Amino acid sequence: MNETVAPRLIIGIGNPSRGDDALGPLCIERLQTLQLPDTELLTDFQLQIEYVLDLLGREEVIFIDAAASGAEPYAFEPLAAQTDHSVTTHAVSPSALLATGQQINGHLPPNTYLLAIRGYSFELGDALSAQAADNLEQAMVLLERHMADTAA
Repeated sequence: MNETVAPRLIIGIGNPSRGDDALGPLCIERLQTLQLPDTELLTDFQLQIEYVLDLLGREEVIFIDAAASGAEPYAFEPLAAQTDHSVTTHAVSPSALLATGQQINGHLPPNTYLLAIRGYSFELGDALSAQAADNLEQAMVLLERHMADTAA
């Protein structure tokens, strides 16, 4: 089986039923409307160990998740492989996924980032907060600029 994979993978993580935790999936929905070339978009409630297979053959991987604390409106940082205890649970951290992928696949995607969009309200049934919606808008500007810069 020799399928070609898109050079860029963007994974939105979060639960749409938990207010601002929906930021990752909402970002993916917005990106889908752009019909980005050479980009695969995925979304899930949480990362699973099986996602190591999705890292294969990529030139760039971006994880998008809501952050309950930290920089506002978002933080966009390179992500390093780092082992933690999450690989033994039902939800894997992006860094642990990279470390496991490196161990299994023998290498990492060359450019990997975490976009952590600041959220404020995470209770079940909450709607997206106005502040988080504004942060999402600003994160979209960053993502579109980043993708244009890296495509050039």
